[in-house]
Amino acid sequence: MTNTPFTEEQFAKLGAGQVAYVREMTSDEFKKIYPQANDLQSGIKLFALLSADGAPIVLTDSRDTAIASAFENQLQTVSLH
Repeated sequence: MTNTPFTEEQFAKLGAGQVAYVREMTSDEFKKIYPQANDLQSGIKLFALLSADGAPIVLTDSRDTAIASAFENQLQTVSLH
């Protein structure tokens, strides 16, 4: 039995539309990763709900709101370690 690794594209699509994760970050970190969010005030603590491939779904100042948004969108949240 051979172990065939996923391509980067296949790996990025795993869990798409089904799985999301919440990541705590500052507005400065978010702008660095997602430059299109250039109108965010600097130095704010935020919680981003991100899809399995890392695309932002919701950006909020509350972890509970991010998790509730996942629930509303029928997304399973997972923990990252």
